[in-house]
Amino acid sequence: MCKSSIHTLLKQLPKCEHHIHLEGALSPQLLFQLAEKNTITLPQDDEAFKTPESLLERYERFTSLDDFLGYYYIGMSALITASDFEALAWDYFQHASADGVHHAEVFFDPQAHTSRNVAYPTVIQGFQAACERAEKELGITTILTACYLRHLPPAESLEMFQSPEVQESYRNGTVKGIGLDSSEMNFPPHLFEDLYRGAKELGLRRTAHAGEEGPVSYISSALTILNAERIDHGIQLAQDDVLLKQIADQGTLLTVCPLSNVVLRCVKSVSEVPIRKFLDHGVKFSLNSDDPAYFGGHILDNYCAVHDAFELSVSEWESVCRAGIEGSWCSEERKTEMLVVLEKVIREWEESQN
Repeated sequence: MCKSSIHTLLKQLPKCEHHIHLEGALSPQLLFQLAEKNTITLPQDDEAFKTPESLLERYERFTSLDDFLGYYYIGMSALITASDFEALAWDYFQHASADGVHHAEVFFDPQAHTSRNVAYPTVIQGFQAACERAEKELGITTILTACYLRHLPPAESLEMFQSPEVQESYRNGTVKGIGLDSSEMNFPPHLFEDLYRGAKELGLRRTAHAGEEGPVSYISSALTILNAERIDHGIQLAQDDVLLKQIADQGTLLTVCPLSNVVLRCVKSVSEVPIRKFLDHGVKFSLNSDDPAYFGGHILDNYCAVHDAFELSVSEWESVCRAGIEGSWCSEERKTEMLVVLEKVIREWEESQN
């Protein structure tokens, strides 16, 4: 929780979350429950897997992105049935609702499941059920985005993308976007040019992880070669003033994940995330939780951490929230609804301070 009274305002802001991996919302408690239900044996040679508490404690000591990903992929082994995927996503949506999320554009990793012989339709059925429930019961609108794993051969991603069941999920609108995630270093965006060309031809929305651990050139490549409409993370943008100005002028949204950046040792503290530089130069960004079960914080925790580090003004918080709404992939009608809520929240907050 924030150390200042502005916490109440931050909680009330109508948030849009654009950078949340549903598999990364798998809490140790739910992981152990699903593993028991599905008779999945967790690693016996790793002391971290003795209890949910010991696993959570291990999550506090990640040394790098790859160290985290090792545990991330082990956790997925407990996800087998459609009901497992629904339970996972529903758990996330409940946290998101409590934190003031009105719209969530959520990632999932189909290759990580089909490689375990979990059918793509099983994954989709579970996540879609949770999305429908989130809108009906919590008022959260959603968009599913399939992320492709960059550490695997690009040909495998393209084969997955072109498979009939995946193509059908795009045609019927169940999945509306594609992304590129997993280990960034040594896997430059240009390797996936054919994949993104196919996505653009289908009219899919397109984003890509770039400039987290990888160099700023990955951001440029994602924009120019992949025709990405959005950049996930993008904190290395601060190293290139020319590209920074270009992104600011184009209004390209960055989906920044401050607590994730600290846990994965990209920065030493939230104060090193280039929030102030982005604000001062007109770069649009949203704040997101990335993998909240592993990084110790959901979206409101990220908002609070940023405020503690930078003490943003109310007008700056309004601009951050507005950028998130306007940069979302939902309908203009839905954006208008959220902007009305934003204006109401800001107005009532300012009135309460007089």
